[in-house]
Amino acid sequence: MASLKVLVVGCGNMGTSHARAYHKLEGFKIVGLVSRGAKSRERLSNELGGTPMFSDYAEALATAKPDVVSINTYPDTHYDYVKMALKAGAHVFVEKPLALTVEEAQTLVDLAQKLQLKMVVGYILRVHPTWAKFTEMAQELGKPLVMRMNLNQQSSGDHWHTHKQLMNSMSPIVDCGVHYVDVMCSMTRSKPISVSAIGANLSDEIASDMYNYGQLQVRFEDGSVGWYEAGWGPMMSETAFFIKDVIGPKGCVSISDQDKGASDDVDGHSKTGSLKLHHSELDEKGHFTKKDEIIDTADEPDHDGLCLLEQKYLLDAIRNDRDLTHHLNDAVNSLKIVLAADESVKTGKTVLL
Repeated sequence: MASLKVLVVGCGNMGTSHARAYHKLEGFKIVGLVSRGAKSRERLSNELGGTPMFSDYAEALATAKPDVVSINTYPDTHYDYVKMALKAGAHVFVEKPLALTVEEAQTLVDLAQKLQLKMVVGYILRVHPTWAKFTEMAQELGKPLVMRMNLNQQSSGDHWHTHKQLMNSMSPIVDCGVHYVDVMCSMTRSKPISVSAIGANLSDEIASDMYNYGQLQVRFEDGSVGWYEAGWGPMMSETAFFIKDVIGPKGCVSISDQDKGASDDVDGHSKTGSLKLHHSELDEKGHFTKKDEIIDTADEPDHDGLCLLEQKYLLDAIRNDRDLTHHLNDAVNSLKIVLAADESVKTGKTVLL
């Protein structure tokens, strides 16, 4: 079976990892790299053995005629780039979020399904074996659940520059929050009913109506609640910057990594180290009946390994005509929740879903 021709758009951190995945997988062949910056695309082209390079996306689509387009650019380009790829007859992998509005995201989902093309959104935690185990263990704690998660990044230099570029279109709780809200929905398997949020602008380097720190709270129909906190910038604290913790009537389960490294280390964002399970059951004397359990996860994939799993998922969906309806509906749903949080920050009101 002939390899699928892939056009990789965006040659930054995510684009590089996904390009390495396509390069490794026999089912794909990279036919072009697109980036506005010559330095990044030349670096990646050299790493991959001289892959053709383009500075203009439309030209690359017309010239390379790809079967698959991998979009790893800033979120404000996603809607137009995905739409162009689909209309060119290409399957799509797109980094989260799918679009900047729920309406745009749904339009892309409808278009992909109308054209019978596969579209996968980069929810990397969905292919992460430890996060899958974390979700499964949370589902066994009973209801309601209390889900506590954050990812604060003390960024400087190039990382702070990237964060400022992202904040031209969205806040940290929107950009990163879609991952963790998606996990919460999977853990509860319940309908979210309301969202409230707070935010603060801690930098004169971003627009006055943007905020680089935010926290959202979401309520679910089954009584479960969750919060997610995210902040970007050189002022952010690295105390408790990575909390992934779920509590239920039967106990709690947490991602427990004592060596997270720097908060802006992208590889560390998906690293877990171990899972800690605590049982709440007491005996007749009021003592715990079971000791806490530590599940070692040291053999989990690194960031490039996770991107490889994402592209295997895409390849399987294309080759075996998998139905991605649930995947795409979940992508729209998580975006709806974090955009409601953004609305809550700006209005000071709880948003009903």
